[in-house]
Amino acid sequence: MATASASGPVKEHPAAATFVLSVVGYTLVVGTFLGVVPASVFPDLSLGQVNLLSDAIAVVNTLATCSLIAGWRWIRRNEVKKHAAAMSTAFGLILVFLVLYLTKIGGGGTKEFVGPTLVYYAYLAMLAIHIVLSIVSVPVVLYAIVLGVTHTPAELRETAHARIGRIAAGSWILSLSLGVVTYLLLNHVYSWEFVEAAIVFYG
Repeated sequence: MATASASGPVKEHPAAATFVLSVVGYTLVVGTFLGVVPASVFPDLSLGQVNLLSDAIAVVNTLATCSLIAGWRWIRRNEVKKHAAAMSTAFGLILVFLVLYLTKIGGGGTKEFVGPTLVYYAYLAMLAIHIVLSIVSVPVVLYAIVLGVTHTPAELRETAHARIGRIAAGSWILSLSLGVVTYLLLNHVYSWEFVEAAIVFYG
């Protein structure tokens, strides 16, 4: 991921760049939930298509998790190029997830968990952690990425990339893993009820 060495506004002001990117991301998601983004932007999805998107999102998130774990292992072995490739792949997959997720929410609906009470509360707890980490990790992840793409490996040693990257990768892996677990519980282990235009982060 770290290939650039020339100076520029993004490299010189990574925090500002992270702030702008975070605002754009939050605006897209919140705008979709609140209906600010025009409905005409999204296709009118059937229940079958919503289910298909849910499956695709779970696959994408699983692949992203595997990429993150591989990237973590490679940087611990000082295999910088492999680490950069894995983290770039993970970020690309998260962008794919965002497109699929917003399409599912904006054009279809969501599913509510139906199952035993104890399992339901465990599901809600995992879902809550998944949602909170998804929200708060955005600027941390973006900051690590901004540093990574604007600095060479040698330059990164003088930045907070390693420390921030550990926090970003750890929170990202946990969030994605819990998201996949809640998907399995909702779609394949227990049952669900379809609710059009409901706002739930993972279905």
